[in-house]
Parts: sequence; C-alpha cells; structure tokens
Amino acid sequence: MLSGIKKRIELLESVDENTLYKMQEIADVIVNSIKNGGKVLSAGNGGSAANAQHITGDIVGRYKIERGAYAAITLTVDPSVMTATGNDYGYEEVFARQVEGLGNEGDILIVLSSSAHSPNLVQAAKKAQENKMTIIGFLGNEGGSLKQYCDYSICITPKDSDLSEEYAMTMNHSILQEVEKQLVAAKFK
Repeated sequence: MLSGIKKRIELLESVDENTLYKMQEIADVIVNSIKNGGKVLSAGNGGSAANAQHITGDIVGRYKIERGAYAAITLTVDPSVMTATGNDYGYEEVFARQVEGLGNEGDILIVLSSSAHSPNLVQAAKKAQENKMTIIGFLGNEGGSLKQYCDYSICITPKDSDLSEEYAMTMNHSILQEVEKQLVAAKFK
C-alpha cells in the first residue's frame, strides 16, 4: 500500500513550472469560452469517462464557490445516443457524432485518456477541429497519438491507468478552481 501512495506523491511532486503554465493557459481558455457563451464537452472511456462526468458536474453544479451554472456536457452519459451511434456507425464514432451535433466554434472539447490512443477520442478530436473548437487533453502514455490533435495537453509518462486518471482529476480540480475564481471575480453568473 505504501508504495502506491509514494508513487502518487512522486507524480504530484513532479509538477513543474511548465505544467503550471499549461494549467493556467487551460483555465484561461475555459474562462474565455464560457464568458463568450461557449460550453465544455468532455469524453473518456472507462475511468476517464467517470472523470469526464465529474468535470461536468463541477462546471454545471459548482466546485468551490457558490455561483450560477456554466454550460457543460459529458458525451458518455446518454446510453441511447451511445448505443444507437455505436450500432449504426461503429464505436469509433460515438463521440464524434455528438461533437458534430453539439459542438460549435468557440466551444471546448476535453478528452481524457490513459492510453492516449483511443480511436473514438481521436475521431472526436478530429471532428472538434472541423467545428473550430479548442481541444484539451489530459493524457497518459506521454500523450500517445491523441496529443497531436490537442491544442493544449497535460501528459504523464506512466502507463498506469489509475495514476493517469488520478493525475488528470488533480489537474482538473486545480484548473476548475481557477476558472471559478476568475469567472466569479468578473461577476459572470
């Protein structure tokens, strides 16, 4: 048990100035999108899908500060859409079809993937590019093939899914705290 805790501490202690700069950039991009009427779409598979839902909950509900709701949607939560799209177009298209239908210029797509090679997330990112959305990735496996489609990404080296997912949520919580702080200070909702 202690070795698992030590791994997590080491991973968080490895956060450097470059990562903090990226986190601030991501927070600023989210703030600007929301201020301009944009929304945040998020997607992932497995544990990363749960993290995507968690992010949406923190954006729509609240994270630390009592305030109005901001627009966010998790692309993994509608079983009818997921199964119909998977059946008709294949599992690789389950997120891309939703990005096509829901995503607009100025919106954000957050992709979370510990493998960073998920074909359905790659297709979603490609569709988000077509829709002139900003793509943010929280990626394991040093960014894998998905990194090339992201405008902003925070990547970790370990290939352990659990470490990647926990790191992604730690980063997201810090980013969302900054997003709320900026939006509330600007008296936005």
